[in-house]
Amino acid sequence: MKGLELSEKFYKEYGEKMIEENFSHIKDYLAFGLVGSGSECFGYDDEISRDHDFEPGFCIFLPGEDLVSSKEEFQLERAYAKLPKEFMGFERSPLSPVGGNRHGVMRISDFFEKKVADKKGEISDDGWFFISEQFLLESTNGKIFADNFGLITKIRENLRYLPEDVRLKKLAGNLVIMAQSGQYNYNRCIKRGETGAASLSAFEFVNSSLKVIFLLNKKYIPYYKWTFRALKDLEILSELGSDLEYLLSSPNHKKEAEKKSEIIEKVSLEIIKELKNQNLSNLASTSLESHAYEVNNKIQKEKTRNLNILYGV
Repeated sequence: MKGLELSEKFYKEYGEKMIEENFSHIKDYLAFGLVGSGSECFGYDDEISRDHDFEPGFCIFLPGEDLVSSKEEFQLERAYAKLPKEFMGFERSPLSPVGGNRHGVMRISDFFEKKVADKKGEISDDGWFFISEQFLLESTNGKIFADNFGLITKIRENLRYLPEDVRLKKLAGNLVIMAQSGQYNYNRCIKRGETGAASLSAFEFVNSSLKVIFLLNKKYIPYYKWTFRALKDLEILSELGSDLEYLLSSPNHKKEAEKKSEIIEKVSLEIIKELKNQNLSNLASTSLESHAYEVNNKIQKEKTRNLNILYGV
């Protein structure tokens, strides 16, 4: 059973009853779900994941103290702690009295301040460049089982994805990195016999390629260890996953280096094809750097467009 399903079943069986019997007077201000960090919030949990932080728990989200007091918050915390310690064969972890818990009672403002540095989840135009997409994804992943007040749903919807100008700036910058590392520097490093530098070039190319693919899908890129797993679920260019893995995992001997050069060009051409499909560039060039500047020119706001092309990297 997946952690998200376990969490919702636990909430349905015990959480709803607890709230109805003891907190009906503030029920209309509360939200319940499982979101944030942890593989179960992404649906990526498996047998290996269960060695830590895997339990039948859920989150109770509260609005400000003007609607739910600190006393009521404390009462909710105590009630949550008294829920069954075991459910469907899984044990609950004890809550830390000093905070930092992934489950249990939390203020909506505290949750979003930790993720996006703003209690209301409001981000300035420039601020989007300085928040990790990992944290934006953790703000919008998982599932809200019930949102009686509607506040957390509203904030999550506002954070659902990057503003278009920000997406394009990030896209342009990563296309430049792909061009420099893969189309230019990889072969030069191989010719010099600098296999370590060649491996770094291949890594930079793959890392930027993955970012570009997620940007073209309009999806946040997750924490690095989940990137290839998340890539499989994308609608666009997910088939490049095996090629990108080969670039990372193969050596740089002559035969492999030749194949890697071919893969770099293949990946580049597939991405250029998708840029054209999305009307982000119409150039005939096979140089990713040329297409990067075409993408940058699509940015609507002059201030953002005129920033260094690598500003969003």
